[in-house]
Amino acid sequence: MSRPTIGDVARVAGVTKATVSHAYSGKRPISAATKARVFAAAQELQWVPSSSARALATRRANAIGIVLAREPAILASDTFFPAFISGVETALAEHEVALVLQVVGSRTAEERAYRAMANGRADGVIVLDLHRTEWRVPFLQQLRLPAVLLGAFDGPTSFSCVRTDDAAPVRELVAHLRGLGHERIAHVAGPLDYVHSHARAQAYLEEVGTPELLREGDFGAGSGRALTAELLELADRPTAILYANDTMAIAGYSLARSRGLTVPDDLAVAGFDDDHLSAYLTPALTSVSSDPLQRGRVAAERLLADLAGEPPRQVTVDCTVLRLRASTEARAARGHQPEETS
Repeated sequence: MSRPTIGDVARVAGVTKATVSHAYSGKRPISAATKARVFAAAQELQWVPSSSARALATRRANAIGIVLAREPAILASDTFFPAFISGVETALAEHEVALVLQVVGSRTAEERAYRAMANGRADGVIVLDLHRTEWRVPFLQQLRLPAVLLGAFDGPTSFSCVRTDDAAPVRELVAHLRGLGHERIAHVAGPLDYVHSHARAQAYLEEVGTPELLREGDFGAGSGRALTAELLELADRPTAILYANDTMAIAGYSLARSRGLTVPDDLAVAGFDDDHLSAYLTPALTSVSSDPLQRGRVAAERLLADLAGEPPRQVTVDCTVLRLRASTEARAARGHQPEETS
């Protein structure tokens, strides 16, 4: 038996298909008696207006968008994004709103994607990977495309912003390592043009006081491995390395062990984002849980609220938690400190 259609509802109710549509959308005045006939016919036929039909009736796409401007290989290895998107979907599913996800490789492609969303593909967007000099904020304002910014954006904006504290766990981790006697603490950062990478690197620099052991990676395993090799080849190498994500940390961890170093006795290692595999390494990897699922849910809920007419808000999500594990347990190996001369 075929599914009932809007035409079937119109026939049973004795009205036109347009009247059925208007009864549900509220776009045109319909008498109470006519509405009652339409709703009764729909109930009798077990017909429910589709999300696409509701979207057409209200001139809405009934979807929100996310545009990711990262290399596919880096996206594939970074567990933040699947968890974040799951959080977004959790919020959207409750409202039967779709997610439009697009990966782009250039600014031109990114601009095209946002223009398409502003022209009806999506009702609003969540903006990730905020840059310190952010061209997308004025661009989206010009397009009049509603947006929620994920990160500590400090520039002028009329958009809602969902923030987290990226600096505090770095300070806590450096203090923990200092308490274990580590003085040569390195940091393999993500791209420093990103707001969150810069915040973590600044917190590190404020604690250690020198950029000597700061290196800039790209969040990929390859850069984690290469920069770890560079740091370990120093005459006075670090005894601890903090990485901006677990992908780089695990690559560096593996490289160190291949060089004959023991974690944590010879080298303490810590990551960020708490990959689901990190707790199962031997020894388990210290990391910072940033709860991307919660952040995705909050960002989607904030955007839905903005689209419903609520004023934009700055929301801080308290979700970063340092997970101390065996990879940073041992005291610093004194044999790696420079020898004193008489």
